[in-house]
Amino acid sequence: MARIKEDYRSLTGPQKAAIMMMSLGPDQAAKMLSMMEDDEIKELSQTMANLGTVGSNLVERLFVDFADAISNTGSLVGSYATTERLLLKGLDKERAMLIMEEIRGPAGRTMWDKLGNVHEQVLANYLKNEYPQTVAVVLSKIKADHTSRVLALLPEGFAMEVVMRMLHMESVQKDVLESIEKTLRNEFMSNLAKTARVDSHELMAEIFNNLDRNTEARFLTALEERNRESAEKIRALMFTFEDLTRLDPAGAQTLLRHIEKEKLALALKGASDAIKELFTANMSARAAKMLKEDMDSLGPVRLKDVEEAQNAVVVLAKELSNSGQITISEGKEEGELVY
Repeated sequence: MARIKEDYRSLTGPQKAAIMMMSLGPDQAAKMLSMMEDDEIKELSQTMANLGTVGSNLVERLFVDFADAISNTGSLVGSYATTERLLLKGLDKERAMLIMEEIRGPAGRTMWDKLGNVHEQVLANYLKNEYPQTVAVVLSKIKADHTSRVLALLPEGFAMEVVMRMLHMESVQKDVLESIEKTLRNEFMSNLAKTARVDSHELMAEIFNNLDRNTEARFLTALEERNRESAEKIRALMFTFEDLTRLDPAGAQTLLRHIEKEKLALALKGASDAIKELFTANMSARAAKMLKEDMDSLGPVRLKDVEEAQNAVVVLAKELSNSGQITISEGKEEGELVY
């Protein structure tokens, strides 16, 4: 059993709360648990289950700090078994077992977090047998990059049905969502060992951004035949490698400082002259010459490898934009500089 550090200053807030909870005894702990939200109980339970052995000196120091607990307590052993016993004392059995199942399962605080950590092939194999509307709800609740991988593995006709339902999805009623979660937990997650509404077109644009070029084109073409307006909205919201031309010189230079030179050389193979000019114009003549030599030395490369490199650069640009380090203009007119 792992032993937690004896340095009191190294304890995190959740660790302190977990130690205190386990020292209070089942009756007092039960009262505190009854006043907590499920997410708080899950976080606390996960911490308790992973505490390992906690020395008595550390426990006593903690209670002195809180000034309202028991002194002279013995060592504690945090484990799944002791955590489960504590939860069963303060909660009804169904709720306690649900929480234990959550913290024992794939990493993640919520069902949707955990589902996002299930391998895409496994998830796709399960979802292809569900109703398209159910699949649409599930895929709208997990991260876009994971959704894109799952979507690409579904049968094409079925996948388009899912896409259409995601585009026209309204807010999902709480009881419907709970029913889907319960089904997933009982029929899927058990076999494997905040829900803010997002604009459907924005969500689909992010998902399509994470598809490979051929799959993206296939879905957009099929969608255009069924709903041209939605297809146009998605295209307008998508951010591609060519959209990097919307960067100003300062942004391009910041991006250059963060890109691996080998990845940039690969990404620029077959890119438009405008994109190549964006990067070479914002580096020294010597660096530009070296970049061209690196590109030439690569020789023929697979389109898939180029697209992966370009996608990596796009992801990096988005991260820098989200952190405020670069600005990506929304369009040509808005991006023009006035002197």
